[in-house]
Amino acid sequence: MKNLEQKIVVVTGAGSGIGRALALQLAAQGAQLALCDVNADNLQKTVDIASAHGVKVYSATVDVSKREAVQTFADNVARALGNASVIINNAGVALSQNVETMNRQDFEWVLNINFWGVVNGCEAFLPQLRQQKDAHIVNISSIFGIIGVPSQSAYNASKFAVKGFTEALRQELNGSNIHVTCVHPGGIKTNIARNARVHNDIMGKAADPKKLAADFDKLAATTAEEAARQIVRAIESNQKRLLIGKDAKALDAIQRLLPNHYDTVLGIGYKLMDKFGKR
Repeated sequence: MKNLEQKIVVVTGAGSGIGRALALQLAAQGAQLALCDVNADNLQKTVDIASAHGVKVYSATVDVSKREAVQTFADNVARALGNASVIINNAGVALSQNVETMNRQDFEWVLNINFWGVVNGCEAFLPQLRQQKDAHIVNISSIFGIIGVPSQSAYNASKFAVKGFTEALRQELNGSNIHVTCVHPGGIKTNIARNARVHNDIMGKAADPKKLAADFDKLAATTAEEAARQIVRAIESNQKRLLIGKDAKALDAIQRLLPNHYDTVLGIGYKLMDKFGKR
């Protein structure tokens, strides 16, 4: 999809982070936007900034984990703007907790948003995408959809699921008008760590949410704006798989080279991070 001008693009989780950055860059290119987020105030800020570019923007407060809510959103997008050409399933949350002590409600919260939110978005908008000459689905996984990490089992499970779902969907749609991209960001400077439910750190110890968020900010190497630029380019070039950030590319390479031992290599890194983090 070489030209996004006047295309109707759906972005979930558009109230902040990568979602907001995507909305603003797409608006600058002249795309018409359908934006949703669970946080109405944050969403409205995105809408106000995007609308300044003179493009049509439809927005709604939506919990993507609710199938009926996403379907209603899709129906309203079609009525307000027309059939969508692109959907970017970006909404996501994080949980940091060990398996043994994990609250099942928290586990389901992560899966319902990160995985079922993606499924709900694809199901609701696929009929609209089918009506377009050229269409695109972007599903946001994570580098944690490629490697497993202690205290991240729920998040890992959701993002591995997004990867598998997306790669299967891409093959099902091969030869059709719909292209599919799976995105694996590394550390991105967003509020996901601040909004996470935090119980344990990567060493399994009780964690201070504020400290964990501060540590994440130090490690996050890529801005939301840069991540959004790469995603837009991936749509324009019909890229199948996108790793964002040097950290994501390095961890992907380690997993490929040492599929049975990457956890040992990463374990050394965890211990060093814990040691120097105390200083």
